Amino acid sequence: MINYFRRPLDFLLFSNLFISLGAAAQGLVTYHLLGFTPSWYIIAFLFFSTILAYNFSILIQKPRDPLNSKYRRVRWIFKNYKLNFTITIISVIALIPLVLLFSIPSKILAVVLGIISIGYSMPLFVSSSGRKFGLRNIPGLKLILIALVWALSSVTLPLLELQHNHQLQISFLNIFILTFKRFLFVTAITIPFDIRDMFQDKTFKLKTIPTVFGEKKSYLLCQFLLITYLILLFFFKSYGFNADFFALASTVFLTGWLIFKSKWEKNEYYYFFYLDGTLILQYVMLLLFSFII
Repeated sequence: MINYFRRPLDFLLFSNLFISLGAAAQGLVTYHLLGFTPSWYIIAFLFFSTILAYNFSILIQKPRDPLNSKYRRVRWIFKNYKLNFTITIISVIALIPLVLLFSIPSKILAVVLGIISIGYSMPLFVSSSGRKFGLRNIPGLKLILIALVWALSSVTLPLLELQHNHQLQISFLNIFILTFKRFLFVTAITIPFDIRDMFQDKTFKLKTIPTVFGEKKSYLLCQFLLITYLILLFFFKSYGFNADFFALASTVFLTGWLIFKSKWEKNEYYYFFYLDGTLILQYVMLLLFSFII
């Protein structure tokens, strides 16, 4: 019975469909908070581009013996290599007509995000010792790049399209708050992944927050980021305690609890379902609170 449910769950999580739904949900969060009807080609772009970025990253970093990896996710991906490759190609094909619908500023941003995503994983640089490395290997840059790409894609991209269509009337301060909040939230839920991987990252000499500051301080940083998010949430559009505030505040408290309970010994489902699931939960809670308040 357990295996019956585990197989579809493995497919959903490890094919990166679930995290891509999270990206689409974050785009929907942006449109909801701004009070605009979503542009579905933007939401579709967020979904397919996330599949492409995450699948490309894992496939380009194939370990020496993936089928014997201690991580179930790695074993599943390379055991189902053809399936993952097919999903990736479908994503590329789907993205082409979507990007053609973008305004010029949005196309430029999409290209920049694509370059960052490629540079994140591919060994484009060579150290003085001759070792090849990508952007993720630059000390302190890994987490910033992940959060920055998420914030720019799920917030800035919809904003650019709304501005192009002359629909958007919002102050620069509120744009900054909205973008920075997204950056903080993604950073907070990403740090536990680095805590889980800290021993592996030390082996590969990756300078991440947990490898530099340790596990305890990293968990405290997550909570600090979420508290800062909560404070900024109150000041967004100066609406204070409205339905959106309570909806997102509830997800912040739940996320803080999930991070507090997470340990590197937890199985992979805890991270890829519960923590990544908070990205989807935010939009679900916004919809729910909009009906009950």
